[in-house]
Amino acid sequence: MAGVSGPRIPWRLHAVLPRSAANGPGTRYVIWSQGCALGCPGCFNPETHAAGGADVRTVGDVAADVLADAAHLDGVTLTGGEPLEQPAAAGAFCAEVKARSELGVIVLTGFTRREIEADPARAAAVADADLVIAGRYNERLRVARGLRGSSNKEYWMRTERYGPDDLAAVPELEVTITGGTVTFTGMAAPEREFGMGGRF
Repeated sequence: MAGVSGPRIPWRLHAVLPRSAANGPGTRYVIWSQGCALGCPGCFNPETHAAGGADVRTVGDVAADVLADAAHLDGVTLTGGEPLEQPAAAGAFCAEVKARSELGVIVLTGFTRREIEADPARAAAVADADLVIAGRYNERLRVARGLRGSSNKEYWMRTERYGPDDLAAVPELEVTITGGTVTFTGMAAPEREFGMGGRF
């Protein structure tokens, strides 16, 4: 966004989870963006598709929350929704985290590697990511493990930080209870909500 510095870029979010073990290796801060026009059939996060209804924050505010807790984290994961439909925000956040911490960065996207590399804004958005998991979700090829919803999704290792063994060890399901809300997250999250909870 021209004329707006990185930390002040607005970012439409669906939710954040300050502690997760099912969204990447180690303990991670997870950020679900709001808005996705790809509309993959069978997506288990359809509530993140609409562009409206988002919690709009700034990149700087979100980064400050993550960095304040960096000593207790191994990394951050950007998912959605579609993080690369807000490439300026995603890129500025990743750059801020990498410049000010040792945290690993993973981006889950429905765009393919070819689509990302062909678009300067999307390519810049993942410039500071250690790993991009790229490609449309295909429900006929569902695997729901190793951070891939379907087997066609590509591991794009941008650094040597993560390897196949790290991803294979990520739990497929996590249940978090906070203030009376039960949240299921992970690649094998249930297909429907239970009790007072939600599903990311």
